[in-house]
Amino acid sequence: MRRIDRGVVTGSRLAQKAGFQQAHISNFLNRKRALSLEGLDRVMEAQGLTVEQILPVDLAAGAASEEEAIDPVEAVPIVSPSAAIDDAKIAGAAVIETLPVVGARLRENRAKPAPRRTQWERFVAVRVDAQQASAMAPVLAVGALAVIDRHYNSLAPYRANQPNIYAVRSGSMLMLRYVDFDDRHLILRPFLREFPVQLIGLREGESPSDYIVGRVCLVVAEV
Repeated sequence: MRRIDRGVVTGSRLAQKAGFQQAHISNFLNRKRALSLEGLDRVMEAQGLTVEQILPVDLAAGAASEEEAIDPVEAVPIVSPSAAIDDAKIAGAAVIETLPVVGARLRENRAKPAPRRTQWERFVAVRVDAQQASAMAPVLAVGALAVIDRHYNSLAPYRANQPNIYAVRSGSMLMLRYVDFDDRHLILRPFLREFPVQLIGLREGESPSDYIVGRVCLVVAEV
């Protein structure tokens, strides 16, 4: 509609490029009729748009240029569990793949970093294996990508009445669990009750943030 208002395209031209009758597009633009997903794909293809370009919502976008309204996509490195635990900066050789995420989706996350983590590269992703998924299904599925905010090492709830899923160092392993703290122990809780609760004892001078790698802030299912 912004393009039509600016005269960049007309309803008839859009109908022609997308392969619709003009009346059909007119009803859609005037919110009198919906389009199927296939029809929406045709309209987007005709205008050279992608889903990533229209997902970010900006209430001030009406007065912004089209370039300003598009939020760039950032590449989150997919790494091994050991790299997520130990590597303050992710070297190129440690990157298995990258996960494209709209920048606004990352920036909206509030940070509560431990002092020694403030200079760490903030977002990394790990692939959920069968062992992790078995205890956390259906919250985490095999093959899903869990994006970890390594600048959130606090046990403070992120949202009221909703427990955080954390990535936690347990020996040489990275565990994805709900976490509580009691009597000098981190309590790692699975989603499924038939799986055991695990305890990590803290030594003198240690704090929970020494073991909490970060908060799982986004889960992307395998497609």
